[in-house]
Amino acid sequence: MSEIIERFNEKIKILEETLPSLKGEINCCALTLTTVLEILGIPELQSFYFNNLAVPLAGGFGGFKSEKGWNGPCGAVCGGCAAIGIIIGGQKKLKFRDHMKVYQKAATYAHNFEKEFGSVACKDLCGTDFSDLNSINLYMKNKIWEKQCYKYVVFGVDQVKKLTSLDLKKKWQ
Repeated sequence: MSEIIERFNEKIKILEETLPSLKGEINCCALTLTTVLEILGIPELQSFYFNNLAVPLAGGFGGFKSEKGWNGPCGAVCGGCAAIGIIIGGQKKLKFRDHMKVYQKAATYAHNFEKEFGSVACKDLCGTDFSDLNSINLYMKNKIWEKQCYKYVVFGVDQVKKLTSLDLKKKWQ
């Protein structure tokens, strides 16, 4: 097994043990993305930009509801898709010719997520409207993070590993 894949496997075990009891800064999108960045060895100084970028993408784009009834995606889906782009891009800006590969991997990631959990929409998955403080309070009171949302991050990091293993070995060893 390659070193980078082994680092993913070790981190996934740690996530399974620690995420359910994580207190304080829980954000599925930021955790999914920055966990992958940590595994890749991207310095924390650079990773905080990605953390800040990812925070508003959690909670279904902060509880977004379209006028047509669509709810925003789970942050673990957003963070995983972003991580796929970083991995496939390697140490350089993605070239246009590689965009289709990223799109296909991201679509497969979202498909696998939906197949595993029944939806990619945050509200469908956790029943919380993150644009409403009362709903967020119920989320916290009912310990939804500890019971289920952390599983989306663990699954997401594992799926990113599986879907990008060749690029990981080629560009991130």
